[in-house]
Amino acid sequence: MLHLRIIVPTDRSADVLDLLSREAAVTHVIVLPDAARTPPGDVVLCDVAREGADEVLDALQALGVHRSGAVVGDGVDVTLSAAADRAVDAAPGLGTDAVVWEEVAQKTGEETQLSATYLLLITLATIIAGIAVLLDQPILIIGAMVVGPEFGPLAALSVALLRWRPSVIRRSLLALGVGFLVAVVVTVLATWVLTAADLVNESMLLAERPITDFIWRPDALSWVVGFLAGVAGMLAVTSNKSGSLVGVLISVTTVPAAANAAVALAYGVFEEAVGSAVQLLINVCAIVLAGVLTLLVQRLWWHRVTARRPTLPARRMPAVLSPRIAPRRPEASEASDPAASRP
Repeated sequence: MLHLRIIVPTDRSADVLDLLSREAAVTHVIVLPDAARTPPGDVVLCDVAREGADEVLDALQALGVHRSGAVVGDGVDVTLSAAADRAVDAAPGLGTDAVVWEEVAQKTGEETQLSATYLLLITLATIIAGIAVLLDQPILIIGAMVVGPEFGPLAALSVALLRWRPSVIRRSLLALGVGFLVAVVVTVLATWVLTAADLVNESMLLAERPITDFIWRPDALSWVVGFLAGVAGMLAVTSNKSGSLVGVLISVTTVPAAANAAVALAYGVFEEAVGSAVQLLINVCAIVLAGVLTLLVQRLWWHRVTARRPTLPARRMPAVLSPRIAPRRPEASEASDPAASRP
């Protein structure tokens, strides 16, 4: 379930309560009159089954609550309530299949920031993968895949393309482009330093590498692996599951290719550098395409499921007086003091 904290102007509280009362997926409704200070208004708390959360959030935005107040949602890990069980049963579908689009957009949008941490992580991952390529070591390849952070911008790009958010598209492309460019340049420099220290050499790149040789030889399976990685990544994001392991699957198709291109550039093996770059481009395009198609299928399928969701008749909510306008009762001392009533 999702727990919603809604701040709404006092004169709009009735509309919000009327909306919540008609949603079968909503329960545990609490009203705190005049409790909010910034922005001012009433505070409405409620729990919503994930299966019906998207419709509730859309309806709240249609009322303009997010402009004059606020809507904040948090996941609920433990719920012991018969009312919550009834709300979940009344909502269509399963919670793990439900797509809360605002949650997905917020989660992926945060991953498009071109931060120092992001640049450092993708650079470290590429350097580690570059050493793995030279040593033909799958263990180091796995280590680089764990470190790589590029899953976030790729997921954000897929969501932004489907919902057409040009600003998020630009930020995602910037994070991917600048991130891989910086990582490749630094990896080239790191390869030169390691070569000068006599730790690696060009013969290691030109030698037979049966384990990592696939990285710079793109073929049909490259597209298949990238496409499957994109599907798995989107399912992890939309189903509210941990995306860490899926991030590893994404990285197997991106970071090693960038690393191989960097090492090949460092040694002037341009044929291998070009092959690695093509591999990287193919994989990125396959991941994004798969992500968009997965989201589109989920949206269409979930629309069919939610078309059967029940809507309750509006339940009359008791009027709640705000503390600031509640009638003032006379104090006992005033009522008992005859002098208090004399002019």
